[in-house]
Amino acid sequence: MSSPRRRLAIAIDLGTTTIAASLLDPVTGERLAMTGGLNPQRVYGADVIARLEVAHASAANRQKMTAIVNGTLANMVEKLLAEAGADLPDLVGIAIAGNPAMEHLLLGLPVESLAFPPYRPLFTSGQAITTRDLGWDVTLPVMVFPLPGGFVGGDLVAFLFGVELAGPRVPGPGSRVSGLRLSLDLGTNGELALQVGEKIFATSAAAGPAFEGGDLACGMAALAGAIHRVAIVGDRLELSVIGGGTPAGICGSGVIETIAGLLQAGVIDPTGRLLNPAEIPSNLANRVEKVAGQSAFILYRDARTTVYLSQEDIRQVQLAKGAIRAGVEVLCERAGIRCDAVEEVILTGSFGAELSPRCLKNLGIFTENMVKIACFVREGALRGVEHAICVPDGFDRVARLAESIRVIPLSGTPAFEKHFLEQMNFPTA
Repeated sequence: MSSPRRRLAIAIDLGTTTIAASLLDPVTGERLAMTGGLNPQRVYGADVIARLEVAHASAANRQKMTAIVNGTLANMVEKLLAEAGADLPDLVGIAIAGNPAMEHLLLGLPVESLAFPPYRPLFTSGQAITTRDLGWDVTLPVMVFPLPGGFVGGDLVAFLFGVELAGPRVPGPGSRVSGLRLSLDLGTNGELALQVGEKIFATSAAAGPAFEGGDLACGMAALAGAIHRVAIVGDRLELSVIGGGTPAGICGSGVIETIAGLLQAGVIDPTGRLLNPAEIPSNLANRVEKVAGQSAFILYRDARTTVYLSQEDIRQVQLAKGAIRAGVEVLCERAGIRCDAVEEVILTGSFGAELSPRCLKNLGIFTENMVKIACFVREGALRGVEHAICVPDGFDRVARLAESIRVIPLSGTPAFEKHFLEQMNFPTA
């Protein structure tokens, strides 16, 4: 007699830059296998706006973008099953969370409602479909997370849901949060949520791919070969590389730690300018030189490889941090509180390493108070998808959470533009 089939499920965080997927036992919650990689749609643009423009240009473009991402997801499912020694009949379902653009392109939907005002998704409720609807060769149930509105997506809903159930220093299931909690998912499509008692205010700030290492001179995703930790100790650099070996580039956490360290060392001034070697009173001056016609700070060099941070890279991070911090200010204003009244800050993102809250203060994303109350959650969105799969009535609870979120648009609003200009510079030491 054949042994009974296992009942397994797959959780997917469909990010703009990277995709993460895990295979679970829904009964025990045990993670049996994990995989991840780059979103293949990056060939159409590093950020959400670029991809929406390409998808809007022609139906053929949109169909290609849908096909390549679904092909990648199908391959990830096969890889996860093989790693766990499982088969397709063992799967009882798949759950996927992404930002509105990624979910629309996953489903092959027109993107005009997102690409143009009033920037609304074509659906807000979770979508119960099958893999056959997505063009796969097999038929499995799929739950696509709800989209609260604007560019606030299922990935933020998943992050908030996971934090509510399992986040550090967070009350358990069913309890009410009495304090003021700020949750930040710092990705290409930066999503922010401010929870004030039973109210949740959320928004999205177009941070661009800089925080994930994208669109930078030597930037790369948090994969093998990426510099993911950088410490400046006196005149020396201490680098850590994912997987060890020779650096191939630098990912988001490495970029943020480098800029934070260079600000502290006086190599970058508060306006974001990388100083000339003659202005730098330490041996770090030897690492500043011209690369491709612009100033750059050399992190690593050997006979075949040079990894550096350019002046333009620093500007990209400046724009990203200005957008995120301005978004935080707008949410606090809308909720009628000061930023320093926040009692808990929870951060996630595909950086490559756990970010020091102090680094984020040096960049100007956090206030001094936020440093003291901040914690980092690895794989925030993915863990939220996993929780939805594993807890009783998980997707009903996710739906109620999504419905409770009040979306605050930022695009073109005077308040956002005012704060963005105020937050462009880095803080003075």
